[in-house]
Amino acid sequence: MGGACRAGPGVECGCTERSYPPYVHPRGKGKEILGLDTFVRPSRGEQPGNGSSRGQQRQRQGRQAPEPAAALEVAPAPASTQARGGAEISAQPSATARAPTCAEILTRPAGRARAPAWARAAVPIRPPLAPAPASELVRHEEPRGAEGGAEVGASTFPEEEGQVSARLRELTQRKKQRGKQNIHDIGVNTRQNLRHFIECKRGTSGTVVQLKTNHFRLTALPQWALYQYHVNFNPQMDSKRLRSVLLDVHKQLLGKCYSFDGAILFLCHRLRNKVTEVFSQTHSGENVRITITLTNELLPNSPTCLQFYNIIFKRFLNTMNLVQIGRNFYDICNGAEDMRDLRFNICPGFITSILQYENDIMLCTDVSHKVVRKDTVLDLINDFQRSGRHTAREDILKEIRGQIVYTKHNNRTYRVDDIDWEQNPRSTFEKDGSDISFLNYYRQQYRAAITDLEQPVLVSLPKRKKGPDGRLKSPALLMPELCNLTGLTRSMRMNDRVTKNIANRTRLSPEKRYSELQKLVDNIHRNTDVQRELQEWGLDFDKQSLSLTARVLPVQKLNEDRRAMSICCTDWSKEIKRGQLSYPKPLNNWLLVFNYENERLAQILWEKLNITTRALGINLRPPLQCPVEDKIEEYLKVLEKNITPQTQIAVCLLPNNKKDKYDAIKKYLCVTHPVPSQCIVAETLNRPQILLSVVTRLALQMNCKIGGHLWKISMPLTDAMFVGIDCYHDTASGCESVAGFVASLDTSLTKWYSWCFLQKPGQEFLDGLMSCLETALGAWKKNNKQCPLPKFIFVYRDGVGDGQLQTMVDYEVPQILRCLNSHPNYSYKLVVIVVKKRLNARFFVEKNGRLENPSAGTVIDVEVTRPEWYDFFIISQSVRVGTVMPTHYNVIFDNTDLTPDQIQCLTYKLCYMYYNWTGVIRVPAPCQYAHKLAFLVGQSIRKNPHKALSDSLYYL
Repeated sequence: MGGACRAGPGVECGCTERSYPPYVHPRGKGKEILGLDTFVRPSRGEQPGNGSSRGQQRQRQGRQAPEPAAALEVAPAPASTQARGGAEISAQPSATARAPTCAEILTRPAGRARAPAWARAAVPIRPPLAPAPASELVRHEEPRGAEGGAEVGASTFPEEEGQVSARLRELTQRKKQRGKQNIHDIGVNTRQNLRHFIECKRGTSGTVVQLKTNHFRLTALPQWALYQYHVNFNPQMDSKRLRSVLLDVHKQLLGKCYSFDGAILFLCHRLRNKVTEVFSQTHSGENVRITITLTNELLPNSPTCLQFYNIIFKRFLNTMNLVQIGRNFYDICNGAEDMRDLRFNICPGFITSILQYENDIMLCTDVSHKVVRKDTVLDLINDFQRSGRHTAREDILKEIRGQIVYTKHNNRTYRVDDIDWEQNPRSTFEKDGSDISFLNYYRQQYRAAITDLEQPVLVSLPKRKKGPDGRLKSPALLMPELCNLTGLTRSMRMNDRVTKNIANRTRLSPEKRYSELQKLVDNIHRNTDVQRELQEWGLDFDKQSLSLTARVLPVQKLNEDRRAMSICCTDWSKEIKRGQLSYPKPLNNWLLVFNYENERLAQILWEKLNITTRALGINLRPPLQCPVEDKIEEYLKVLEKNITPQTQIAVCLLPNNKKDKYDAIKKYLCVTHPVPSQCIVAETLNRPQILLSVVTRLALQMNCKIGGHLWKISMPLTDAMFVGIDCYHDTASGCESVAGFVASLDTSLTKWYSWCFLQKPGQEFLDGLMSCLETALGAWKKNNKQCPLPKFIFVYRDGVGDGQLQTMVDYEVPQILRCLNSHPNYSYKLVVIVVKKRLNARFFVEKNGRLENPSAGTVIDVEVTRPEWYDFFIISQSVRVGTVMPTHYNVIFDNTDLTPDQIQCLTYKLCYMYYNWTGVIRVPAPCQYAHKLAFLVGQSIRKNPHKALSDSLYYL
């Protein structure tokens, strides 16, 4: 029988739904790596944790869409306490006063987190409004690509599988039963359980600085109730544009003020009947029955109204001729930059969201760019078929599987999972009880013409296996001729000219970015149609962005108590070359493997390493040189023959960056014969201008992999363990997800315990977290005889979206507590912090009449934070090009007496301790270590590494 549109009510479908058997696609190889693991500094200001590798990893398209948790109602603060720029501050400290150091902050007596009078602005935490019952909320599907919850998976630890996995299934089922709201990020109130931060969550340390943001207040809200209706079409109309046209016929019934997103209708007046039926006719003469059902009545400050405000604002962008692609809007008609010789367009656009912040509902908007290639998938298929290779079909599937395509007829994006060669545009499927061909379907629904009648059909698997009604969902079937490729191919990514052109146009300076955002808001206020609709709805926006007060923490000092050179800056790539390491470990027994053609480069590498390590204080002996034939099996034979228990590291000089060879070497040395390894591409050594820099970083990376300490930082909290957790997903190839777990084993953060385990594809939450933490505590005990258990444990959890917070609180935090409570008489102090890098928030500081990036160490914990969370932003890194991205931290559990200042300073210090980068990174070091571990295992090894490597940083 014919299946309903897989997107569900309210989400426009660009596909054809049909009866389709359960689809199993063959597993493909992971994404090809480009640089192996050479320690080469990224160009143009890129930094670890800055989102580049994470963007590749988010092949998180396999995640299930989230369900927003209970919403909060936030009442406005008393008028007497509010200033235009935010909360009123009666008195600020003198600008000449000395800012306390982080060491002074962290050694302050612990106690109730109470800010001094000048910082205690009246920003009360309002009690949350009870959310509307699930039955009153419209149930509809999240669009594909949203961040989402976890899929139930089999535990790697059999002893916990019964209890833990069952618990996750219970939470997931309970979540489904509450109903689904397509509201961006209505959060869970985690702050209400942190009693010592109910009054104030602000810090006071650092130098005060004024910042501009990309947030704009809603200065006027409607003074009437809002009525929410669900709209159903019979027969079903897959085109959102067509649904809107059919409903617009009844403007006399709906009135002037109404908003429709394809499934949900908002009116400022109530229709006479709870259920209203009207009829319209398509351009082809087909009669359509439209059923309008009342589902909810909302006050202007209701959390559900945030959804309405977002819908209204998207309509304003449509009015301004911006085209929606996915969730964002782009100026395809006038703003697209045509890269003619490169066969693609760079389309500028905007990301927008309207949310409740500390004091106000505000619009947050940022500049976005999308690369849309001129060639269609059909062009790519024809190019491969003209090559005449007998493996053309396999090559085509390998090339496009996992790629995102853009369909112009409905402005949506899809991920390609497979190709159905048995079907073509003349093939039929069942729709509304009768058969219809793809050719006629696209002509009737979208007026899209298909010319090639022999092309195959693309298959895009549904993100959710079941729809809201519980029935299995069918895959989307797409026409290659109507699908434009997005993003870059492997060859494009390796073309310096292509990447440089894209970087020059998308990495906007703070001044340019702010100018584009201000131009958008100015256009909104100048557009007469938009202003008329704003007045009809009783809405208005500020013309100027929000300004707020932030603080800049002092730069941290490294190597304060060692013979190594003391460092006090945020980028010490030059300083580290002039002094010895904190603890250089001698390298006496190591292998250098290379193919015969690169024998000269291998000799150059050894000579340069000998010179460089001498300056760094590393005692380096000559390697055992092993020339081989350039075959995978020859590399593995040589490694098996020459590696002994005394071998410290194996360095492999590879002729190219082919993934299969790299994967085979890494898998053998991480699983079969556990030894730290270092791979470097020969081409890197053929650049004399950067050779010394490359070899220096290579020496640093080799030394930390064998247990050396590059630098250290003073941590006033003794006996504290810092844990980082992250997951890697590669659902495009159908491979298992990998959870990475990393924990510090000493006070100076130079020793780390690392472990990972495999889970079901797309599963974000960890089944075996309790066992991981228990093993890490055992490793701590071996390294700390005087203190067998840490007094403080800080867990930094990366990769959790706002819609997943409740599952995180209900599922992972209890596992941590059960592990700690299993130790008798253990008085622990635990802090769990969710780290979020994918943000739209931007901050700017004005210097000499120009907008620049804020300084490293800038902390923002006012105005743009959320009232229901204990959260803050830190800009920890410096960038040379583009606009710096902050990192968001949300404390979801805390039973310590540490103040906000102390937690913020500790978090900032951790950003200095990532050994794969000679500077401050964007996220705490344990988070980045966990990401690197999960990425290596998910991309190359795909098995649990040997336990003998758990105490080394072999994955850098």
